[in-house]
Amino acid sequence: MKAILNYLFDHNHLTREQSKEILIKISKGEYNSSQVASFITVFMMRSVDVEELTGFKDALLELCKPIDLDGVESTDLCGTGGDGKNTFNISTTTAFIVAGAGYKVSKHGNYGVSSICGSSNVLEHLGYKFSDDVDKLKRQLDASNICFIHAPLFHPAMKFVAPIRRELGVKTFFNMLGPLVNPARPTHQSVGVFSLELARLYNYILDKENRNYSVIHALDGYDELSLTGDALVIQRHGEKLVNASDFNLAAKKAEALFGGESIAEAGDILTSILKNEASATQTEVVLANAAVAIKNFETQKTLSECYEIGKEALENGSAFKTLEKVVELS
Repeated sequence: MKAILNYLFDHNHLTREQSKEILIKISKGEYNSSQVASFITVFMMRSVDVEELTGFKDALLELCKPIDLDGVESTDLCGTGGDGKNTFNISTTTAFIVAGAGYKVSKHGNYGVSSICGSSNVLEHLGYKFSDDVDKLKRQLDASNICFIHAPLFHPAMKFVAPIRRELGVKTFFNMLGPLVNPARPTHQSVGVFSLELARLYNYILDKENRNYSVIHALDGYDELSLTGDALVIQRHGEKLVNASDFNLAAKKAEALFGGESIAEAGDILTSILKNEASATQTEVVLANAAVAIKNFETQKTLSECYEIGKEALENGSAFKTLEKVVELS
């Protein structure tokens, strides 16, 4: 590792193959924690490039416990985290809207590292029991249109890195990797990223994979479609700026997206939205993100039409019933 660090400190970049090999060795515990922390820090001082990020992705997918969904089309919805905005769990709540509307969701997630409450924190609080039993997850997906893939159960090789990430407590390239290493290899994906540069990297990587995808970056920094201003939405066949007016809505205030001070508060917000009892801002932001995810399936429909599909699932109770059903099945 000393040679690798000196190479990187001299402003050099790694190839895809080098990146893969190093991350595999890190995951096997071949370097000590100080060396790993130093390695991670390099990519906090300068941007990870597409070859490096692709190599890290390759390593984690090679080492993970795979999930074969037997050809079932599904989508993942998640953000990279690390935007520092402390919003409520927008992508997790959105996942229930999409599943409630009849689309399969195989959501990959983890506990929060740089935020108070990650998707796994809030789901666990709401009673969902994580499992690495692939058949059980497939039954959940079949019966409720959704299952949750708790990253630590499927990426056991990352156990060595987890405490280092917690101690650092800031976003690292592992935040960038999470949405790229879903063991179920979903056919569709909607992912929010915390920077324009990362949006371009994701587009480059996902464009080479056989899936319909949307990469979202709000220009005021959110890794979600926040409706607080313009957001860049990149899809396989182009990109566009999207804002509240695309859904015939008013622009939102940032403070209305606050995620609370605790996991319990985050859980209350999620359930209030799914019960259709939340603020208009919370509900409309989730439905806008659901519209982008649904459009990955319904490519010929407009965003407004996809918004209405999600809205129906919320208003007829399907979204909340999905939450109740999958918790019961877990």
